[in-house]
Amino acid sequence: MKFCSTCGAKVMQRVPEGDNRMRFVCISCHQIHYQNPNIVAGTLPYHGDKVLLCKRAIEPRMGFWTLPAGFMENEETVESAALRETLEEAEARIVDASLYTMINVPHVNQVHIFYLGKILDGQYGAGVETSDAQLFLEKDIPWNDIAFKTVYVTLKHYFADRKEKTFPVRVEDIHYNAK
Repeated sequence: MKFCSTCGAKVMQRVPEGDNRMRFVCISCHQIHYQNPNIVAGTLPYHGDKVLLCKRAIEPRMGFWTLPAGFMENEETVESAALRETLEEAEARIVDASLYTMINVPHVNQVHIFYLGKILDGQYGAGVETSDAQLFLEKDIPWNDIAFKTVYVTLKHYFADRKEKTFPVRVEDIHYNAK
């Protein structure tokens, strides 16, 4: 950041009084510009014994498989963002959505939150950011072509939890360069 979005003056990095982190601070109006993590919201949609995956038609990781997810927008709840992204990317409506995984990814300043939910009427398709959408049995998932570590971890939890017939909310951290 070079200029203040409030008054247009130059900004400098410093630790504001009463804070403990470097921030961009306007040299003219003294506005503090906070930069906080982004929330990625999505779903793990299922139909029967299969899960729905989307092949990415955009970067990053174009051509790799993922769960439908994307950045949360202002004025959305996390759940509404997850359901919106699922409709946009997989043309699927989810029922009985429940919080499933929350994975902190501090090295890229993100938090990935996935809801577990059934696909309404089994209907899905490929949205604008998706080149293909498919239902997969566990044995058929292209594990080596999963786009992101958070998706891989969420899928692994799901299949393990499905065997136990219990789906606890899982919270964890990924501290290395994500897949």
